[in-house]
Amino acid sequence: MPLALLALAIGAFGIGTTEFVTSGLLPEVADEFGVSIPTAGYLTTGYALGVVVGAPILAIIGSRVPRKQMLMALMGLFIAGNALSAAAPVFSVMLAGRIVASLAHGAFFGIGAIVAAGLVAPQKKAGAIAMMFTGLTVANVVGVPLGTLIGQNIGWRVTFFIIAGLGVLAVLGIAALVPRQPRPERTRVSGELAAFRNPQVLLAMAMTVLGFGGVFTMSTYITPMMTDVTGYAPGSVTWLLVLFGLGLVGGNLVGGKYADRALMPMLYTGLGGLAIMLALLPLTAHDKLAAAITIPLIGAFGFATVPPLQKRVLDQTADAPTLASAVNIGAFNLGNAIAAWLGGLVISAGFGYTAPNWVGALMAASALLLALLSARLERRTGRSGRIAAAGPSPMAAEPEAVPAGR
Repeated sequence: MPLALLALAIGAFGIGTTEFVTSGLLPEVADEFGVSIPTAGYLTTGYALGVVVGAPILAIIGSRVPRKQMLMALMGLFIAGNALSAAAPVFSVMLAGRIVASLAHGAFFGIGAIVAAGLVAPQKKAGAIAMMFTGLTVANVVGVPLGTLIGQNIGWRVTFFIIAGLGVLAVLGIAALVPRQPRPERTRVSGELAAFRNPQVLLAMAMTVLGFGGVFTMSTYITPMMTDVTGYAPGSVTWLLVLFGLGLVGGNLVGGKYADRALMPMLYTGLGGLAIMLALLPLTAHDKLAAAITIPLIGAFGFATVPPLQKRVLDQTADAPTLASAVNIGAFNLGNAIAAWLGGLVISAGFGYTAPNWVGALMAASALLLALLSARLERRTGRSGRIAAAGPSPMAAEPEAVPAGR
């Protein structure tokens, strides 16, 4: 794998850290600005919405700019947003900084996935995409716990200044290691939007929303579930999150490796395994060891779907991939938001802290059904294409006998 992927992975590490670290720092932020915890939670919601909105807009802009320069510009936006959050005098300014930083998220991963895939041979594309996303998964193992620890003991502002520094490091790495990218062929916005008329693209994005959204039904409510149901001490949840992060790393690497060999079977395995593990967690959550085994498996099966889903979108939009690739990243965040909302609904309805996992299992199972439907449509289309390519049969080619008098 080219060394340039390291620069992309550093950028992904910074983005992954800033996306999730606020969850561990909400009390500190709320105390300093004098707002409630739910109000401080808007920092997470605002970030997710910024990703969904920013991904298509900046991807369209990026379709007319050389991709290396666009990646550096996006990291500049990321640096500015995190620096603004770190120096914010009031809560509203910090929220604005979070939104500014989030605008770079979808386009960076979308364009970065195209660049990563272009750095390697065709049979290694999913592996290259997985290497870039390794930065995002490692952020959950190292960046988020470390950022939380620094924020709780030194100050949350220090955490965000360090994250901005990671952005500077990523810019320098991209400048030095990513090869010069040619200016993309001028593509009309209508050409980029045309990709969304492809049913396979829409199915892949729906799988992204439902599949990875299932993971977030568990991770969003992991703390109350593990403390109130399983009996872990609050301090032990950090180590459970590390185990979860290790599962993400392993699943990402395995998914990237095997998606290059058999993409759809890898999707079936990831989505099927995710549905099973999420359905098991309400049972295993009553035992500390069983829960500690199930949680990283959920992360592994969940993130094993990310490289094949991103590669599938790229494969289906080869002529105009930028917008679709970025929107698919936004689909991950849309799935996260929907999953957290649905999980909150079942908890509020009185079904308990393990109930969101049943919702996640249904979401993952639905994504698996869509994967099977996608494969069936692809086989049917391929078969129709082969029949059309073969031309009419010899019998059909013979002229019809014309009766006398017609």
